[in-house]
Amino acid sequence: MFGHINLPSIFVAAIAAWVFGAIYYTALGKVWMAAQGKTAESCKAEFAAKSGLAKFAPFVLSFVGALITGAVIYGILTHSGLWSLRAGVITGAFCWLGFVVTTVTINNAYSGRKVMLTVIDSAHWLGVLAIIGGIIGAWGP
Repeated sequence: MFGHINLPSIFVAAIAAWVFGAIYYTALGKVWMAAQGKTAESCKAEFAAKSGLAKFAPFVLSFVGALITGAVIYGILTHSGLWSLRAGVITGAFCWLGFVVTTVTINNAYSGRKVMLTVIDSAHWLGVLAIIGGIIGAWGP
C-alpha cells in the first residue's frame, strides 16, 4: 500500500494544514483562551515557565501529527481508489465526523470543558482534515 506513497503531497498537505491552524488560532485566540478559562497573561506565564524545547514541542507535534494524518488519508484514498479534490475533502470530513469530533466532544464533556472550546477545536480539525484530504486527493497517487 505504501510502496509508492506520494510523499510530496503529504508534506505539502501537512504544511498547509499547519499554516491553517496557525491562522485559525491566531484569529480566534482570545475566544479560544476564554473558552479554556485562560487569559493572555496566564498563557504568557505558562509559556515563560516552560523550558526552551517544551515551548516549541506543541508546534512540532502538530506538524508531525499532520504528516501522520496525511499518510492515513493517503492510505484511505488508495484503498478506495478515488483520487480527486472532492474525494479527498469528503474523506477528510468523514474521518472528522467519525473520529475527531466525537473524541473531542467526549473528552471535553468528561473534563467539564466549555462547549465553545469543543466547537472551536472541532472546527479547526475539520479544516485540517479537509485541507489534507483535498490536497492529497487532488494531487493523486
